[in-house]
Amino acid sequence: MATCGRYSDSFIDEDPRRALEELNEALGEKADNAEWLCQRAYAYILLKEYTKAIDDAKKAQDLQPGLALPFLRIGIAEYHLHNFVAAHQALTAGRDLDSSVEEFQTWMQHCETEMATHIPNKTSDLQTTTHVKHDWYQTESQVAVTIMVKNAKKEGVIVSFGERELTAVVKLPSGEDYCLKVHLLHPIVPQQSTYKILSTKIEIKMKKTEAIQWEKLQGEETLSNVKHFTASQYPSSSHYTRNWDKLVGEIKEEEKKENLEGDAALNKLFQQIYSDGSDDVRRAMNKSFMESGGTVLSTNWIDVGKRKVEMNPPDDVEWKKY
Repeated sequence: MATCGRYSDSFIDEDPRRALEELNEALGEKADNAEWLCQRAYAYILLKEYTKAIDDAKKAQDLQPGLALPFLRIGIAEYHLHNFVAAHQALTAGRDLDSSVEEFQTWMQHCETEMATHIPNKTSDLQTTTHVKHDWYQTESQVAVTIMVKNAKKEGVIVSFGERELTAVVKLPSGEDYCLKVHLLHPIVPQQSTYKILSTKIEIKMKKTEAIQWEKLQGEETLSNVKHFTASQYPSSSHYTRNWDKLVGEIKEEEKKENLEGDAALNKLFQQIYSDGSDDVRRAMNKSFMESGGTVLSTNWIDVGKRKVEMNPPDDVEWKKY
């Protein structure tokens, strides 16, 4: 990104020390030229004086809030200081101001790589220190991952999608950074993948490239202790029964508060029924779902235990095997 006429990036690249001296003289004590401050910040970056670079870039932001260049300078300086989350936030803000500058995306990718590399990603360790849990489920067209963090701040959440990669970094209330990196079993469509920050969790939805059933979430790179919540495979839990009418009411009330939608709400209800059900309830749910091709889900083992459950799709739905 060459700019500022005489004090262009190429001019500073040739001799950053000399450029710094000239910029100091040009700016003087007043230092009220936003573009020159950005270029002095660039000289500081080349001279590895990253804190001074950030100070100059922030002064430029105050002088000219709509200028994208200060965000690039801050992002690069924070990156070199290993403040990858802060760097990514600055770069994202700058890209939103001027998406034509390719350097924003390049440095954002560097940040995402470093965050995934330097932040611990052993699920057992994270659960011990931060008690963060994550689950996943799928529909025919999407794979969804939920990270159970309450009251996450928008500015403290970074989610990036690759064709076979999901990376999420969350700033926890404790001040720790939680990172989830998954090498996906099958490719997704990054441009059609999104995430939403709710009051009790972060919900990530990834668009499948093919309408196929995923046997698991992760591919060759393993991610331990990921729970797979689909209607045909649920985790074992307690062996007591519940008042189902009361349970459904509780789940619906919680869904109302969280603004859960369609498949997510339904999956959550099924998960709760299965995990709190007796052995016969779980046995009935598994058998009815598998034999009916996913069109019937029964909790009555006395009924489904003595017969084959036939396929029974809704009247307005055409069933197909995939």
